[in-house]
Amino acid sequence: MRNLTMLTDLYELTMMYGYFKKGMHTREAVFDMFFRRPVGESAYAVMAGVEQLIELVNNLHFGPEDIAYLRSLGLFDEEFLDYLSKFRFTGEIYAIPEGTIVFPGEPLVRVKAEIAQAQLLETALLNIINHQTLIATKASRIVCAAGGGNVMEFGLRRAQGPDAGLYGARAAIIGGCSSTSNVLATQYFGGKPAGTHAHSWIMSFDSELEAFRAYAEVFPDACMLLVDTYDVVGSGMPNAIQVFRELREQGHEPLGIRIDSGDLAYLSKRARKMLDEAGFPNAIVCASGDLDERLILDLKLQGAQIDSWGVGTKLITSEDYPALGGVYKLSAMQEPDGALEPRIKLSENIWKITNPGYKKVVRIYSKLENKALADLIMLADETIDESQPLTIFSPTATWKTMTLTNYFTKELLQPIFVDGKQVYVSPTLMEIQAYAKEQMNTLWDEYKRFTNPHIYKVDLSQKLYDLKNHLIRTRR
Repeated sequence: MRNLTMLTDLYELTMMYGYFKKGMHTREAVFDMFFRRPVGESAYAVMAGVEQLIELVNNLHFGPEDIAYLRSLGLFDEEFLDYLSKFRFTGEIYAIPEGTIVFPGEPLVRVKAEIAQAQLLETALLNIINHQTLIATKASRIVCAAGGGNVMEFGLRRAQGPDAGLYGARAAIIGGCSSTSNVLATQYFGGKPAGTHAHSWIMSFDSELEAFRAYAEVFPDACMLLVDTYDVVGSGMPNAIQVFRELREQGHEPLGIRIDSGDLAYLSKRARKMLDEAGFPNAIVCASGDLDERLILDLKLQGAQIDSWGVGTKLITSEDYPALGGVYKLSAMQEPDGALEPRIKLSENIWKITNPGYKKVVRIYSKLENKALADLIMLADETIDESQPLTIFSPTATWKTMTLTNYFTKELLQPIFVDGKQVYVSPTLMEIQAYAKEQMNTLWDEYKRFTNPHIYKVDLSQKLYDLKNHLIRTRR
């Protein structure tokens, strides 16, 4: 387990030092991590990264080499460096479980701890949750475009460095990908890697047919042949079919073929027809090559005969929307008398004004359809009587209201650390993926649209709304 304590921005340490010198470092504070705007054109996001957040917190400490380096900066006195040498997290962390569908404005992670401790978590927490949530969301959109079909994550070589490739693969599986080509990711997180061979395998032999035969000899029960090195219809498919027949004579069945370039709609239909006519209706057609959700949708509209999709660059980099933009904001602070007082950040931009106080997030579901109706951000001590009608309203257009009946609710934030001790056991990666699929089924189709999706309601309770407006007036 890596020690990522020093994976932080300098200003986290300078603020910690300032709190320490002012005698404020042990005062309790509450921070919320959330994202402000939709992820590109998606109405939703898929929460990911909690397991790595747990690893971060469990290993949070400054080693001798860290203290020596910080001393060399000449910014901190020995009393503070001694404090850092004994540093441990002793606070509380609540988070929305991985695989949960989440929306702008609602706390994904809530930290309540001594302010110096909570402050130190900011940079690494954002790095972890922002990245994995972004890639899980992109993967979810691609899998939806494929109709829930077999999508393989192929992006390692195009990822923004080893960690982005490793944890991006993990997030892609959470988002619904059936497999990854990343061997290290499957070693770390479970599952089996997927992949066959590259064009260089074909080119290293004197002929395409010889290359296909050699691969089939080595992998007779896992024979997937790449047929676009030279000419898909003219040579690739005929040679593949010849080798498939030879395999069958030996008692083996081929997996199928992969096309990595060209007109995928046309070529996949030709390949499917050739396979069927040759007696291989169960051989799959796999496509790869700069795919994303929009190209997959377009190919399906053209009647492409593709069973499996290999998606790389545009998934692992979330090419069209490369950053989630999550932030970490102070929402409450302990006063000298011990009371936890709400805090608010104001802005000329209404969407940048934060929600104050120690809060929770409640999801409201229809009992009839088991579909999510809205989310309500509430103060932590508030309750909902599910036997009574519930009226909610837009926090920015308060005349827009909705009264809900025959509903049930679920609190989304779950305890991860209490008094510095881990109280949550992370599910396996495949369990998280299954949970994410269940979560997607609770969304109405209107929220899953790729163009102009319906905006999901994330409202404030009346009590929180009143508190927010009171602070806006008084702080102004």
